[in-house]
Amino acid sequence: MKKTLFCLSLLLCGAAQADDLSSANALFAKKDYPQALQLFTKAANAGNAEAQLHVGEMYLYGDAGSVDLVKAESWFKKSAAKGNKTALAALEMMKRREAHKEEIAYWMSKYDGADLKSGKYRCPVPRIPAMSKVNDEIAAVAAKVQAWQLCYNGFVENINAATPLTKRIPADIADLLTKDEMATATTHLEGVQARIVEEARIASKLLLADYAVWRDATDAYVAEHNRMVK
Repeated sequence: MKKTLFCLSLLLCGAAQADDLSSANALFAKKDYPQALQLFTKAANAGNAEAQLHVGEMYLYGDAGSVDLVKAESWFKKSAAKGNKTALAALEMMKRREAHKEEIAYWMSKYDGADLKSGKYRCPVPRIPAMSKVNDEIAAVAAKVQAWQLCYNGFVENINAATPLTKRIPADIADLLTKDEMATATTHLEGVQARIVEEARIASKLLLADYAVWRDATDAYVAEHNRMVK
């Protein structure tokens, strides 16, 4: 018959849990997460509130291999039931996550960067004729291109100042993101910025090409016109 062995005293049990917890903390510091999780879980199953907290944190932040919010909440509740204040705070944070889940999703996949190219940063490309023959039109085209250039310079400065776009995530929302969620948000925002920058670069290149053609054609016309009227 198999016999189940129990600790002979609470003192010995407590010492064993403390050893497991100390070893788990050392492994976690070395980023040996699988082994750390194993020891944390052993101590947590034995009823150690601090270990239960750490297991919950590992599931919350993905250090357990993947994010599992259900398991994280379950371990936080066990730890909180023993009076662990950090676990209580973690449960409150998870409630805030639920309340702000749409904002979390927005920064992970729905933000489109519209604010980076609107208002004073909206720089519509002016229409440029093939050639201008009168002074008023020549001056008007030059003024439009100059105004666009000033707007574009401001747009570029703003884009550079906004980099990385993760800075635009409100601090209270950023604090709620798990490691995996922040990684997803970072990838999404980098893609948004790259698209906006590329669109602006192409528009700028096309405009400057049209402007060069207009300038050359206009200069040639003006030169020929001045030669003929002399």
